[in-house]
Amino acid sequence: MSEDVEELKGIFSVLSSQVPALIRGIVASVFSEEAGREMGKAAGAFYKGLIEAGIPHDDAIKMTENYISVFTNLGEIMKRLSPGMEKEKEKKIKKEAEEKEAGEQAEQQ
Repeated sequence: MSEDVEELKGIFSVLSSQVPALIRGIVASVFSEEAGREMGKAAGAFYKGLIEAGIPHDDAIKMTENYISVFTNLGEIMKRLSPGMEKEKEKKIKKEAEEKEAGEQAEQQ
């Protein structure tokens, strides 16, 4: 029985270290510049398909907005599942701003 408990502890240990990294990776891929371009292409193709199928313009717009919101909502859910992601993003932005400022100061000297 104690072997089962130790095995379970090991599994939870791996999960606690691997799952957050997996979620952060998924969120980063959903909100990357490339993902944004691909989402735009997918939305355009979706809309075009609706129009070609004879769906009225206003309905096609609403349906396309709903289509895009599925991805947006999924991304928001993933962000909430990974609270450390926002802190890491803030740190990265702050670091980049500091590096840029240091570079500008070096150029002025």
